[in-house]
Amino acid sequence: MGGQYKITGDKYPRMRPARRRGRLAVVTVACATVLGVLGWGTLQLIDVFTGGDKASAAGAATHCRSTAAKASPSPAAAAVPKPPQVTVNVLNATTRGGLAQKTADELKKRGFRIGDVSNAPKEYDKKLAGAGVLLGPSASAKTSLPVLGTQLPGAESRTDAARKGTAVDLIIGKGFKGLAKRADADAALARLAAPQPASAAEKKSC
Repeated sequence: MGGQYKITGDKYPRMRPARRRGRLAVVTVACATVLGVLGWGTLQLIDVFTGGDKASAAGAATHCRSTAAKASPSPAAAAVPKPPQVTVNVLNATTRGGLAQKTADELKKRGFRIGDVSNAPKEYDKKLAGAGVLLGPSASAKTSLPVLGTQLPGAESRTDAARKGTAVDLIIGKGFKGLAKRADADAALARLAAPQPASAAEKKSC
């Protein structure tokens, strides 16, 4: 270099500004990396909390649907016949005379149609230790038999797949003490024909 500036000595000056620019670039990259990691973590947290809320809402909706399904009357319950639509054969399997006729007369007062009134067949005669047996065709399992069962709660219900017709039997056993009280039987019939809906507390929870 000419003029008034002269370079003396055997060492050249160092270019320090270049080193500073290199450090600044490293710091910038590091900051960008940290910000990226923080942003990714924030997104993950948002997804977790949002997903939890959706799962809770889905669970609550499922519970409400399940509760509503349980509270709804079943088709079988809605199709329960009334006493005048049920024909009952009253059969006596005990040694007490006149019990079948007396029981049939009481059932008739309660609205049931009466069919045969006689002694029980050999397979049941004097062989029933309980209050009695209610017997009918397979189709009566959810119709006529439950209705007749409201009159004698302690009786056992049975079905016979080979049996024809719609009539059902009330076979009186040794443990028979009489039919249920009229008021109790009527209340049981009402519950059978019209199951209770969901309670107010259950509806409010949904």
